[in-house]
Amino acid sequence: MAAQPPTGAPTFATLGADGLALVNDEPVAAPGDDVLGTGPAAAQLARLLHASRASTPFTLAVDAGWGMGKSSLMRLVDARLRAEPDVETVWYNAWTSTGADALEGLVKSVLVRFERRTLKRALARMSRGRTVVRGLRAVTTALGGALGAAGLVDELWTSWDAGPEARNGMREDIERMAREWAGNRPRRLLVVFIDDLDRCSEETVLAVCEALKVYLDVPGLVFVVGCDRSALGPSGLLRDLSPAGSAFMEKIFQTSYRIPVADNDGVGRYVEWCARTAGIEGMLDEPLKKLLVERSGRNPRRIKRLVNGFVLEATLNPVWSGFSPEAVIRTLLLQYFYPEFYRMMTGTAGAPGGDVVQEFTTYRRVRRRLLSPAAPELASSVEVGTFFEQYELSAPVPEQDPAQALEQLERRLPVGFPEHADDPGFTSLLGELLRLPDAERLLVLLREGAPAALAGAGQAQPVGAVYVDERGMISGTLGGPAEAGRFPEPTRPVASHAQPPPAQSGRVPRLGYSRPAFSSPDHIEPPSTGDTDAGRGGSPLMLEGMRILWIDDRPDHNGAHIGLLRDAGGRVVVVRGRAEAEREMAGLPFDLLISDITLGPDRSVGLDDLRRWRDSGTYTGRAAFLASRITPERQDAAARLNAVITSSGEELFGYAYDIAVAVNLFGRSESSAREPRPSDGPPG
Repeated sequence: MAAQPPTGAPTFATLGADGLALVNDEPVAAPGDDVLGTGPAAAQLARLLHASRASTPFTLAVDAGWGMGKSSLMRLVDARLRAEPDVETVWYNAWTSTGADALEGLVKSVLVRFERRTLKRALARMSRGRTVVRGLRAVTTALGGALGAAGLVDELWTSWDAGPEARNGMREDIERMAREWAGNRPRRLLVVFIDDLDRCSEETVLAVCEALKVYLDVPGLVFVVGCDRSALGPSGLLRDLSPAGSAFMEKIFQTSYRIPVADNDGVGRYVEWCARTAGIEGMLDEPLKKLLVERSGRNPRRIKRLVNGFVLEATLNPVWSGFSPEAVIRTLLLQYFYPEFYRMMTGTAGAPGGDVVQEFTTYRRVRRRLLSPAAPELASSVEVGTFFEQYELSAPVPEQDPAQALEQLERRLPVGFPEHADDPGFTSLLGELLRLPDAERLLVLLREGAPAALAGAGQAQPVGAVYVDERGMISGTLGGPAEAGRFPEPTRPVASHAQPPPAQSGRVPRLGYSRPAFSSPDHIEPPSTGDTDAGRGGSPLMLEGMRILWIDDRPDHNGAHIGLLRDAGGRVVVVRGRAEAEREMAGLPFDLLISDITLGPDRSVGLDDLRRWRDSGTYTGRAAFLASRITPERQDAAARLNAVITSSGEELFGYAYDIAVAVNLFGRSESSAREPRPSDGPPG
């Protein structure tokens, strides 16, 4: 019988979920809301900017990673400066514009802060020498007072947008307006805050930087830009820049302030504040608070996400009523920081016995034996031999190189296992989870779904519970029966501000990683909010007319993914095996073939069938494998077949979208026949 929590141990059922609330993810806006003690740094930075009026123009970067408090610090500096009588401030979120629109939006945001009379005089000056009709209309409009500041700014932009000659004089016009506004001496200061620059596309970043350096680099203006400088560097978002472009970017920031990571005491107080705000203070003892501090990397936004995930589970998912808060928090931490491993835990991972946790723990012991100084003797142990035989490999012998034997073994194990074995954060977190009294029952819940886990506990099956993943995305019922232990991929954002910054906004995720990203969610690219977001909250017809053949002996396990493709307009034909697939391919051309690798007892039939169809010419188009278990051996086999392999439904949708674009651009016959681009497929 499944293990039960120890008598008297607190569970959600005994603690209750009444009075719980979500913690908002907005930046700190006032000194009274400053829990992390950012106020002193903000006050000093505001004083420094105010005292540097004679040194304008200049640009200061507020540098920090995702979720580390850039926006909060800038908001507090803004509040301090607005209290000064000779300072005006502008807040511009670069993520709200795209491409060339960012240049116009930023310039207009600055100009609208100038007095109306300054704008009117500038428009009158610019109108002289223009065509009589245009000049008379602009002067009459400006001097007649028909327009407010925004209308005058629009007229100015229209004048500059008339041609290259007008645009060339734009900086001179803006400088003259700035001097008039400032009183022709360094008396008034305009501070422009630009946030989320590192969340933008390359085109938008360059447009904003062009505005800063080419047109707005005038006395009286200071720019404070919140960004992760590393994301804008040569190895980040702007990695494709020419040498001249890189040199231009080096001139943008005159100085930077790197936000320091808060100390453990400060972050501990922040965890307590989040717990009080959410109403879970009574559920978190000191060890759990310490765990949140350590596992979050002292990142405030991650702490909020984890607290909110905990609240949602406590409120909406009755599955957890029999578990301790510690079990829930450790499970959320594992899902948050190691999503690929968590996905295998909650799906049919193809591990011996169906238990990927047991597979990893055994692998780690075998690995230690093979890498120890006494490897030849230890390699002959019963456990090592049995483990190798499970993967149809011969057990190592004393004469064999242990490292070579380990390499052969790891080719048949999930990618990421070696990295996880060397990651003390992962091994300790998993070990702590396994040591909990109700760990066995918890793992059954995650692996087999709620009915199996709850049968021994005599609990009702949950209905209608939802799970919100590490990116703030609704993912379905945790441990619920609908997907038989597998979670649907994220389908829509709970709130736009709840998403981590995309590596490059507006781009669909690509397949072809040599290894999945097991790093923090900072590097996970969420669904974009632009045109490419169709089928995930955007237009439902982004895949309209696209023909997809889905081969799976248990398609009900992937109902969410299939439904997502159909909702986006894809024509998905689902078959259960080779014979049905060949009949369908004989009747219609398909733009994309999606297959499971393991069908029934055959562990590689998906790969074998595609190889047969490639060799015979039965199918020459795009192909993808959706598998919960991705190994180096499978990656190489898929690459040889010009196919991609992923465990993510979101990546699969992105790949389908790319093909749909190709169909629209080149027509079905060409797009179906041509091989995947190098960026689409796994590296060879």
